[in-house]
Amino acid sequence: MRRTTRWAGLALALLVLLAACAAGGNEGAGTASGQPGFWLGLWHGVISPITFLVSLFRDDVGIYEVANSGGWYDFGFLFGASIAFGGSARSGGAARRRGASRGRGQ
Repeated sequence: MRRTTRWAGLALALLVLLAACAAGGNEGAGTASGQPGFWLGLWHGVISPITFLVSLFRDDVGIYEVANSGGWYDFGFLFGASIAFGGSARSGGAARRRGASRGRGQ
């Protein structure tokens, strides 16, 4: 019971910490130096699952910065989202493990 409570508290603290880093509007988007590039796109992609949950309850939070610097922001966002959601790395490992266990039994 104590162990479960401790893990639940740790998970809640991590969730609050990640939600505090959620992407928001960029007031300086009108200037060339204020437009988000690759690194901010990467960060927004990594935190996109948490940002999406926050955006369901708040109108001033978006998961994607519309006023960005173009292709590099898009690339960073997609790369970060693939990191957050695991990309294809998880599915390939599971298929290999299943195939290896079938081969031994025959």
